[in-house]
Amino acid sequence: MNIGLAQINSTVGDLAGNTGLILAAYRDLVGQGAELVITPELALTGYPPQDLLFVSGFVERNRQQLAQLQEEVGSVPLIVGFVDRNQTGEGKPFFNAAAVLQKNKPMLIAHKRLLPTYDVFDEARYFEPGKEVSLFEVQGKKIGITICEDLWTPAYLPQALYRCDPLQELMASGAEMIVNLSASPFHIGKPGQREKMLREQAKRFHVSIVYCNAVGANDQLIFDGNSLVMEAGGNAVQRLSSCREENKVIDLSSTFNLNRREATFRDVELEELYDALVLGVRDYLYKCGFKKALLGLSGGIDSALVATLAVAALGADSVTGVLMPGPYSSQGSIDDARDLANNLGMTTLHLPITTSYEGMLRALQEPFAGYSADITEENLQSRLRGVTLMALSNKLGSMVLTTGNKSEMAVGYCTLYGDMCGGLAVIADVPKTIVYELSHWINRQREIIPRATLEKDPSAELRPNQKDQDSLPPYEILDAILRLAVEEHRSIAEIVALGFEEKTARWIVTQVYRSEYKRQQAAPGLKVTGRAFGVGRRFPIAQRYQES
Repeated sequence: MNIGLAQINSTVGDLAGNTGLILAAYRDLVGQGAELVITPELALTGYPPQDLLFVSGFVERNRQQLAQLQEEVGSVPLIVGFVDRNQTGEGKPFFNAAAVLQKNKPMLIAHKRLLPTYDVFDEARYFEPGKEVSLFEVQGKKIGITICEDLWTPAYLPQALYRCDPLQELMASGAEMIVNLSASPFHIGKPGQREKMLREQAKRFHVSIVYCNAVGANDQLIFDGNSLVMEAGGNAVQRLSSCREENKVIDLSSTFNLNRREATFRDVELEELYDALVLGVRDYLYKCGFKKALLGLSGGIDSALVATLAVAALGADSVTGVLMPGPYSSQGSIDDARDLANNLGMTTLHLPITTSYEGMLRALQEPFAGYSADITEENLQSRLRGVTLMALSNKLGSMVLTTGNKSEMAVGYCTLYGDMCGGLAVIADVPKTIVYELSHWINRQREIIPRATLEKDPSAELRPNQKDQDSLPPYEILDAILRLAVEEHRSIAEIVALGFEEKTARWIVTQVYRSEYKRQQAAPGLKVTGRAFGVGRRFPIAQRYQES
């Protein structure tokens, strides 16, 4: 059988636009010889639709678009992810659903059975779990329908969350092939983890699995595609592209064995990370109605990486770098920022803040009398840069990209209304050590990020001879402890037991708690690790818990 995978980039809420994407992909795939076409999870509404589901008329309009698709399809079945209304009178108001559409045949509807409600997922807020297995027949072959989480049975989750195994039940009901409509978000290592799960499930039941994943970014979540077909022996028959739309027909009788690339495993992960961040920037801006971006260029590694990603996402003509040297900025940093801009071919503006800073100090001279210079003066410089960027954003219609990394955001080494100003925090989920790794990977063929930027000690340059390590532990230690505390929820005692100094571990964990108020006022950040600040992580601001 020839299966058509429509790996499309839906926009949340764009029901008519998404319908057009689905229909265009369907016609393309049928033209290529597809005998069955599959779309991703909730392809019609985009994932996740969140509280749009409660907006009057939204779910009905999605049903109307589904009916329109039903009128347009031919004899080749099309499986579409959509939102169905729960008309039983019990439970949550909606179902996460898939419809099998075929000319002159009644619509078959399957409901998602396992509803993730952890990390970034909140499906139990909206959906009632399905109760029945769903099978349909194509060319005499019984095909079982699953939706995303339905394949992630207990062996692949950190703990047993569900009381049923949809795949096992489908096989017991006679399924000869499984299709899965998915919206599985990206994080570093997730494509490999996902493929391992599909391989083991295919081998467990000796059944072919056809997996169609969403691609594109919606707010903080990035969907990487990587749709694939896994044959019953656990070999990947075909694999679609990472981080771009693709329509592909796959012959299930083919016997290709596509093992994952083995450049080096870390190079593969860095390439996946780079592609995901580029996709995240592009989709966030375009789906929010922006075509251009601007950011502060300090000559440091973080702004260099963000600028590189922005140019890759939007094109050099659509990105402006703003140099805003202050009284403590070094000539070397200014030169590094200009070299980066030249390497990328992007426009720059040179707008020093020293005069404005001195004016603010004069204006504050009386209330500041008798006080020594401290972090106040440092933050003032950062906030003047924020004011400058936001003024340019308003006037030029460009979105400001913030440049803070996860390590800084974690411990509050950032300034509210200063370097945190902006519409998207591009690398807010990228630890500093990975910022360096990714930057070196970007430079693997030619120098894009200046060598001086990569080699010098990181500094905010807000006071004479300032270095990040004056205030922070070495980034290798900081990031290791943050991974344990934030992503693995380890206690201070557990972290110390792993060999870290108690004083350092306690300071870092305490700063993470204390900095929550900053992060909840920050621009949304693109999620690329297993546990990001923002979506999926919910901590109170006003709280007094302290680990013993």
